[in-house]
Amino acid sequence: MTTPLVEMDGDEMTRILWKMIKDELILPFVDLKTEYYDLGLPERDKTGDRVTVESAEATKKYGVAVKCATITPNAQRMEEYHLHQMWKSPNGTIRSILDGTVFRAPITIPSIRPCVRNWEKPITIARHAYGDVYKSVEIRVGEPGVAKLVFDGESGSHEEIVIHDFKGEGVIQGMHNTDKSIRSFAHSCFQFAVSTRQDLWFATKDTISKKYDARFREIFQEVYDNDYKADFERLGITYFYTLIDDAVARVIRSKGGFIWACKNYDGDVMSDMLSTAFGSLAMMTSVLVSPDGNYEYEAAHGTVTRHYYKYLKGEETSTNPMATIFAWTGALRKRGELDGLDDLVDFAGRLEQACLDTINSGIVTKDLVSLMEGVTPKAVSSLGFIQAIRERMQ
Repeated sequence: MTTPLVEMDGDEMTRILWKMIKDELILPFVDLKTEYYDLGLPERDKTGDRVTVESAEATKKYGVAVKCATITPNAQRMEEYHLHQMWKSPNGTIRSILDGTVFRAPITIPSIRPCVRNWEKPITIARHAYGDVYKSVEIRVGEPGVAKLVFDGESGSHEEIVIHDFKGEGVIQGMHNTDKSIRSFAHSCFQFAVSTRQDLWFATKDTISKKYDARFREIFQEVYDNDYKADFERLGITYFYTLIDDAVARVIRSKGGFIWACKNYDGDVMSDMLSTAFGSLAMMTSVLVSPDGNYEYEAAHGTVTRHYYKYLKGEETSTNPMATIFAWTGALRKRGELDGLDDLVDFAGRLEQACLDTINSGIVTKDLVSLMEGVTPKAVSSLGFIQAIRERMQ
């Protein structure tokens, strides 16, 4: 390697897997160069979350990052980790700084068929990576009163509208987005569709949200008409907009093989649904792509807390590391492509194939045992699975 990756370490069981993957599958084969950031919850709390911002800025500097799963703390985590405050999602912070789009796709293999039997090809979720509920502000209403939405423009303009006349207690939430971010989201989706030659679907709920969601639809159509329509027609691929509830029904009836663009929360939820239907959340890849060409690779799943507590008790765990391995291979491949290192690109492909061959031979983690078809699966521990992959690499 000539240029370092930005390495973002994480929390709980995925942090344990992270070290296993590096020790067994990366360091024996690659002259690894990384700029390391510890995004584990204790370090984020210690630095006032500055380390998260620094890791995102480093990604803008070097262009490619690989990230371990991290905890977004709730009240229970506040107490468990003795935090100074309930820190925001590190993924949300990084997405906001990079202003990119998250593309999530399942790792598919012949021996694991999707629950939806008519799906013949992977479905890629394109998730907007800014705003909405992830940047919202909230008020807990403790008495009767009037809640208003107010905007004071720099020019002196003033707008306000009553949200609700509270007769008792309740809650208020305020969300926002920007034309700039929505436009970047649209460009990323259309560019990805053109580069992969896949149809692009986009869905919101503009029948209910006649200004907020409608703004997404308007910008997508404008960007398509002005910049990508000719390319889509030349490649024989299509773009269409529909309501989110109609899109869900269409996706279930489809054969797959397309990109489904969603707003931030929709993409969060639907990617979990798709990953489970394709087999396992641990088999879902994720890459954040910014409009200026920066890439951050990670697994789509969380920190696997239940397995971590078993690990702390000294019990053997069988946690699936596939998505985390593919985060590393995605980052190494992109680094190799950007730096002109053919051997590094080749290594990433060989490691991915070794993973798939290991599963297809029947050596799997426990989550995949009931999903296998045409193969007699043998469940092994997390480390046993990773070591089986290493044997194939060697």
